[in-house]
Amino acid sequence: MDKVNLFLASIFAAIAVAAGAFGAHGLQQLTKDPAILQTYQTAVQYHFWHAIALLLTGLLAPFGKVTLNYWARQSFLSGIVCFSGSLYLLTYFRLQQTLPMKWIVFVTPMGGLFFILGWVLLGLSFASFKQSN
Repeated sequence: MDKVNLFLASIFAAIAVAAGAFGAHGLQQLTKDPAILQTYQTAVQYHFWHAIALLLTGLLAPFGKVTLNYWARQSFLSGIVCFSGSLYLLTYFRLQQTLPMKWIVFVTPMGGLFFILGWVLLGLSFASFKQSN
């Protein structure tokens, strides 16, 4: 098992749970706007699912190629930061009723591409599993 992946998965999952709790309790006290709540919920869901993906990369690391596993991890981390992070920021800007920075509209889809890349790399790592006899 890859201790770095498992450690990062645990930290990112804990942050996702805390973000989800805030969304369920704190954010709903700040706004009733369904668009804001949905954006935040999407950020939390993708954040949590990809924390689980980090856990998978850690658990499966001994069986696949180290480089594929490393880049899958980096892609998932980048995806969480770019995709979920930009949606968290967008939620903040909407709550403050300020316009988000223009670059943010490019960061979210870039994060989605990182997620896709991470899954492809993890799949390739599966394909390279060492068979035991």
